[in-house]
Order: sequence, then C-alpha cells, then structure tokens
Amino acid sequence: MSDSAFTAASGADDTAADSAKPARSGRKDDEKLGLFARIALFLRQVVAELKKVVRPTRSELVSYTSVVMVFVLVVMAFVTVLDLGIGKVTLWVFGG
Repeated sequence: MSDSAFTAASGADDTAADSAKPARSGRKDDEKLGLFARIALFLRQVVAELKKVVRPTRSELVSYTSVVMVFVLVVMAFVTVLDLGIGKVTLWVFGG
C-alpha cells in the first residue's frame, strides 16, 4: 500500500476527515429558523423540484398507458385462473 493510500485509509489526513462531514447550508449550528422561514424554505424547495420534472410526450404517454393496461389485464387473468383453481381444489377436498 502506498503512503498516501495508507494515510487516507488510516484517517490521519485532516482533509479527508473534513470532506466526510456533511456540508451545511451556510448557517451557524446554533441558528434556528422561524416557522414562516421554514415554510418559505420548504415552498422554495418544492418549486425547485417541480422545475426538474419532465413531462412525457403524447406518444410516450399512450405507450406507457397501453403497457400498464396490458399488464393489469395479464395480472387479472392470472388471479382469475388461480382463484378458479383454488375454488375447484377446495370443493374437491371438502366436497360440495
């Protein structure tokens, strides 16, 4: 093992220990935000996340919808066959 790798692995390097700490948003540790400031921060973060959303095109939406509908139909058929089979076995075992 090289000296720099050993130093980084042992944690003796102060810069490696500092980079492992989570970054703060620039506030002091003892500084608290008020209720309305926290609500405003939350709303700003919501708006920022909503700006990242990419809406599908019409053809993508039709494709996704058809895939979901086919999957639901396949699962419905499977559950129906399974239900009928279990019903028949139950009637055969317990008589009917």
